[in-house]
Amino acid sequence: MLSTGLPQGTVPKLERPGPLRERVYEALLELITTRALRPGQHLVESELAGHLGVSRQPVREALQRLNTDGWVDLRPAQGAFVHEPTEEEADQLLTVRTLLEAEAARLAAAHADASGVAELAGLCERGERAVRDDDVDAAVVCNAQFHAKVMELAGNAVLAELAEQVGRRVRWYYTPVARQRGRQSWTEHRELIAAIADGDEARATAVMRAHTEHTRRTYHERRRDDA
Repeated sequence: MLSTGLPQGTVPKLERPGPLRERVYEALLELITTRALRPGQHLVESELAGHLGVSRQPVREALQRLNTDGWVDLRPAQGAFVHEPTEEEADQLLTVRTLLEAEAARLAAAHADASGVAELAGLCERGERAVRDDDVDAAVVCNAQFHAKVMELAGNAVLAELAEQVGRRVRWYYTPVARQRGRQSWTEHRELIAAIADGDEARATAVMRAHTEHTRRTYHERRRDDA
């Protein structure tokens, strides 16, 4: 275990050439969203720089940007800490996610062809396999890919841009409940695929709305249990 609490093998390797500060930012953001760096964890510039193989300057710049973006809290005389989302923050974001995803499901039902439906089914199979293997990381990735594909099939660029803005935070909130949601989440995905394949816009909207609401409620239940 590294001194910053990073499990062995989780530190991404930075590719060069390229804008180093952007790569450091993306590496740290990935570690936060996957919870390799946990909410509330103290972030020490020198240690992070050593793990990433860079100087402290791009790490400092990345932490400042992460603070601006709401992923890190910079506390005077204490340093940087991974942000701990409040119940209100999580509820607001997951509520917005429900609105975006429900509309994406409706549009996907209106526009998706057989090829698109087959891609959704393939992602669903991968997600179900990850659940059977108790591979939480793979399940989280497959879940994000499934929802991204629904958004792609919706064919609305503005909607997709808005969804992308909240997508990483959704992944952040979903990771702690991925095992708890487990098989039921993918059963709901199957129901959504059926509605999209049938071109049933109303049913696709209702299924997606219920699906995202289940995740929102599960997140809050988990937080209360942990408290």
